[in-house]
Amino acid sequence: MSFARIVGLQPRFVVAATRLPHTNPLFARRLLSSSVCSHAQHAPSGGLQSNLEEKVNRHQHSPAQHDVHVVEANPYRNGPSAIDKAVHLFFFTEILRGMWIVLENFFRPPYTIMYPFEKGPLSPRFRGEHALRRYPSGEERCIACKLCEAICPAQAITIESEPRQDGSRKTTKYDIDMTKCIYCGFCQEACPVDAIVETQNQEFSTETREELLYNKEKLLANGDRAEAEIAANLQGDHHCSHTSA
Repeated sequence: MSFARIVGLQPRFVVAATRLPHTNPLFARRLLSSSVCSHAQHAPSGGLQSNLEEKVNRHQHSPAQHDVHVVEANPYRNGPSAIDKAVHLFFFTEILRGMWIVLENFFRPPYTIMYPFEKGPLSPRFRGEHALRRYPSGEERCIACKLCEAICPAQAITIESEPRQDGSRKTTKYDIDMTKCIYCGFCQEACPVDAIVETQNQEFSTETREELLYNKEKLLANGDRAEAEIAANLQGDHHCSHTSA
């Protein structure tokens, strides 16, 4: 298209034909002849024919409602000229513009980090590896209410319990199949004593599937190792909840 414009091959004018009216002289004359032939034996000879001839003459002498007009067509009116295209082609303006953008961003601070040597901040509500918590006295927080087992949509939690001497209950088995867990956080929200929590640890890949079947001892070890972090995250989560409310 640019070559056609340079050599002057683009169309200068285009004829825009408008819609013709439905009632034209040819149609009227055909209607006149057909009407005269069909009603020659049943109608008077002068009435219908004179009426139709009057309509035809009126249409021929009336000014046209839809005239044919000529519109100038210039598809390159708002486009770049040939000189502009030659300048962009021979002076590599697009390449220079791209290099300028590179130089602008070269001296800016980076947006990325060198993971795993650098790690970004995580939200206090981040849901990672599971853990079971203890009280400061060392007693287990879990009261074997089994609310976490009942609410788990993936059925990844299995709990067995037995009564204590004081009448309360304690867990004898607390297993989590991490291959089924969808990290929805329902178990942590349902727990009335904040016993089961999800830590911010997201790097716990294993070599075998069996290592992802967590038992009670594994969960308690996770809680003992990250108790300070868990307490700070829970406090921050409660603060965010009260602030938003």
